[in-house]
Amino acid sequence: MVTRRAFLRAGIGGGLGLAGGLGIWGFVARRRVAVTRTDLAVADLPATLAGLRIAILTDLHHSQFVSQEDIADAVRLANAERPDLIALLGDYVTWSDRHYIGGCAEALAPLSAAHGVFAIFGNHDDERAMAHAVARHGWDVLTDERTGIRVRGEAVTLAGLRFWTKKPSELRRVLTGGHGPTILLAHDPRRLVEASQFRVPLVLSGHTHGGQIVLPLVGAVAARKYPVAEGVGRRNRTALFVSRGIGTVFVPMRLNCPPEVAVVTLKTGGCPPSLHSGEASP
Repeated sequence: MVTRRAFLRAGIGGGLGLAGGLGIWGFVARRRVAVTRTDLAVADLPATLAGLRIAILTDLHHSQFVSQEDIADAVRLANAERPDLIALLGDYVTWSDRHYIGGCAEALAPLSAAHGVFAIFGNHDDERAMAHAVARHGWDVLTDERTGIRVRGEAVTLAGLRFWTKKPSELRRVLTGGHGPTILLAHDPRRLVEASQFRVPLVLSGHTHGGQIVLPLVGAVAARKYPVAEGVGRRNRTALFVSRGIGTVFVPMRLNCPPEVAVVTLKTGGCPPSLHSGEASP
């Protein structure tokens, strides 16, 4: 007969074994970066811009757990997609650790896209040191700024917000007055609210890591405060895409949340009527 004590011991042992196995898998899975591809309808997008492809690299977190080679792998994947634009959405290192800034910038150096590489910073970045490192490659670094490009003869505005910028006057300065559709690069997906207020049609974000640890039946506990943990969200006529990113923070593992180089293809089309209420959709 199996005693209660033996049963509990077996249960505890099995639970610890399962947890250990998941931990090992999560540690291994964190390095298995792959390309994901998403079609995204953008309100009032000119027909000539349909098919515009944007590669997103975010939350690299170069550190003792995310190597320069890990980042180089992601760069090779992005370049192989031959995107029209590349968006770097911040958190290049962890806790502003300057020891890793140069290596991260070096790994990112081969990035190339027909219409340019555009970078912003996240909450983990030393903005001055990181700006100096990436600007050497001729990329546009958008710190509370916007810039204009032409794609297939159409004007497009790229805007970038600092993680810390909150003043309405600063937001208005950056988010209004551009020519053609505005694409907002914002590390934090909660910028969806402000982008919607200023009628920005598209926001590209990271920051959430997709939750990093996504538990069965529970979901991405660490990302519940965001409009969406990953993928597509909407508010009124503003579309949002959130990338899971590449690196990790706090714990060097990913569970049910693999790293990604996200490639977003813009499509014509508006916002589904059910989303006009202003709530984000998963």
